Amino acid sequence: MSADPVHDLPVLADLLREVASDEILARFGAVASQHKADGSLVTAADLAVQQRLGDALAARYPTIPLLGEEMERAEQVRLLGAGDAAVWCLDPLDGTSNFACGYPGFAISLALVRGGRVDLGLVLDPVRDDCFSACRGGGATLNGAPIAPFAPHDRLGECIAAVDLKRVPPARIADLFAPGSFRSQRNLGSVALDWCWLAAGRFQLYLHGGQGLWDYAAGRLIAQEAGAASHLFPRGSAVPSDAIDLDKRVAVGAATPALLTRWLALIQLPF
Repeated sequence: MSADPVHDLPVLADLLREVASDEILARFGAVASQHKADGSLVTAADLAVQQRLGDALAARYPTIPLLGEEMERAEQVRLLGAGDAAVWCLDPLDGTSNFACGYPGFAISLALVRGGRVDLGLVLDPVRDDCFSACRGGGATLNGAPIAPFAPHDRLGECIAAVDLKRVPPARIADLFAPGSFRSQRNLGSVALDWCWLAAGRFQLYLHGGQGLWDYAAGRLIAQEAGAASHLFPRGSAVPSDAIDLDKRVAVGAATPALLTRWLALIQLPF
């Protein structure tokens, strides 16, 4: 048993790969889904991954509890209310809608939250066997190799933007597509992969109108440690907040601080 999980990134990466192979890839293309109370989907893979990882993490780190997306909200609130105590934050299958319809864009997202901040993050894309990881202050890697954002130019119009249009107010969408706003637009359908692809230079601008702690905790740390610039905003606010809670956040990111400033000026928060 390791004293500190930040020294165990290779072990944790191997664990995610093992669980993903058994519980996600083995079900891909042949799984039924159900609607949760909030309208989102859940599958047997979500539940199996959370159970497997919960058991494995408890065996290795018995003093660190698990906060998983597929837990009751009251339990999630209780775990976050334990002050500065460490807690694992898990999205067992980020991109469940993609997974359920056979679209190869989903991931396991695991973060270590302690002292009011995220100290460790891993995101595994099992289809591509891409494991992104970071520890606070230690940079970010993809399969062990350092990664960094890529910006082809300091103009928004030369950048690719990942925008989740579903959560942008309809009245604001036209402004986002004004001339010079970006070169082209994408939407992966997996928040964890959004952040990691920004970190790895696969696009330069990012906007998502409502993501939870388990969605962004690991991926945003990876993007920050890679060198990307980002802010999280409470809904209805133009003031950034890095508070660790269960409220949804508007996420804005860019490959460089200069691009982030220009991107925020175009977006014109609050939503």
